[in-house]
Amino acid sequence: MLLTIDVGNTQTVLGLFDGEDVVEHWRISTDARRTADELAVLLQGLMGMHPLLGEDLGDGIDGIAICATVPSVLHELREVTRRYYGDVPAVLVEPGVKTGVPILTDNPKEVGADRIINAVAAVELYGGPAIVVDFGTATTFDAVSARGEYVGGVIAPGIEISVEALGVKGAQLRKIEVARPRSVIGKNTVEAMQAGIIYGFAGQVDGVVTRMARELADDPAEVTVIATGGLAPMVLGESSVIDEHEPWLTLIGLRLVYERNISRM
Repeated sequence: MLLTIDVGNTQTVLGLFDGEDVVEHWRISTDARRTADELAVLLQGLMGMHPLLGEDLGDGIDGIAICATVPSVLHELREVTRRYYGDVPAVLVEPGVKTGVPILTDNPKEVGADRIINAVAAVELYGGPAIVVDFGTATTFDAVSARGEYVGGVIAPGIEISVEALGVKGAQLRKIEVARPRSVIGKNTVEAMQAGIIYGFAGQVDGVVTRMARELADDPAEVTVIATGGLAPMVLGESSVIDEHEPWLTLIGLRLVYERNISRM
């Protein structure tokens, strides 16, 4: 089995692949203070609950693929693979790793590894041109050309960041649950805030994607728009531009990058 690990700024998503299928997944908080040993214990606890894996940390794991937006966590995970998975091939997404997707930006090293991995999966699953909307700590919009090239994107504050900012900066506001309200016109403060978040982000997605599609293709209708990320379901029903929802897009991209690099190791 292949263990894939996507380290985001707020949460880390782990997935187990049996061939091309995600057979198990977990979502944990990202903590830059965790050591390699703590991460290893956490991994063993999660994987020990899966019936296809044994109690030994490396039992049943044939490969590992990792991407991280938090450098300190990437460093500790590198140590985890060395100490606890020494005999298991591991691919950490960083400069020099083969992805198969050309990066046509001013400074390719500035582009987050997860965004490139999302582009890899989008090209494989849907082809180009495409736009990936990832609802994470930030809401990112990434454009892939018809030739399968990563050409750039947009970064906006994420849903949870916006909710937290409202609660901190608003004197009479508080942090709320992100949920769909009864109507757009809120009858109380909580519903009014929920409406602003849900419908405000849906409008943002529709507006940004529409503008990106006009620049990306002669016929914007040819652009496939893919949503991913933990908070994507909150916006899916309210956006008019999203064509596909793939919650495991980044994990699928990690599997593809692993397969493209393992033969070179």
